[in-house]
Amino acid sequence: MHCRPRQARRPGNTSVRAGCLTVFRVSQLSFFSAESVPPAIADLTGILAAHGQAVLVGAGQEQAARLSVVVDRMWRAEGLAEMIAEAGLQPEIARTDERTPLVRTGVDARLVGIAADWTRGAVKTVPPQWLPGPRELRAWTLAAGAPEADRYLLGLDPHAPDTHSALASAMMRVGIAPTLIGTRGSHPALRISGRRRLSRLVENVGEPPEDAEALSQWPRI
Repeated sequence: MHCRPRQARRPGNTSVRAGCLTVFRVSQLSFFSAESVPPAIADLTGILAAHGQAVLVGAGQEQAARLSVVVDRMWRAEGLAEMIAEAGLQPEIARTDERTPLVRTGVDARLVGIAADWTRGAVKTVPPQWLPGPRELRAWTLAAGAPEADRYLLGLDPHAPDTHSALASAMMRVGIAPTLIGTRGSHPALRISGRRRLSRLVENVGEPPEDAEALSQWPRI
């Protein structure tokens, strides 16, 4: 331990002991659970990281947008509808022609920026600076998360292969380095393995919805 004259304490990365300043290095990234982060419309970009879609409606000053995703279980739709409502938007739950749950936002001008950032023409893209925070990861998990033995999968959009590597890189930048799998099939995903990475995911996404099946599909260590 290197001692030097005592200085003013800087919260979060220093402590003072016996007249000396002990400096501890801390990670640049801070991890919080989804429950501790205030809701925001940007949380819903986690839907787009999965197989969700963004659609622009209208033009000019009348332009608005809608986000939607088809899921395999009603608990997923209900969990996402809750996040949509918490973000201050109107959620809608419907069913496709195949009777599969569909959850979407109402058409809203506040979604135009997200829809524009995540599309190039008719093709889905990942904004270069996008990082998945706790609530984005929760939305992604609700839309397309599933366990695989002692690992966890975050599903990707099979119709947007150009997003896969970008999303893997985004996960690396928040300290949850995944393995990209299934890119030649219909179920591409990011596989998260290892206790440290799984712990970070669990810490971020928070508690599962109050549903027995949701508990079985939720990430755990």
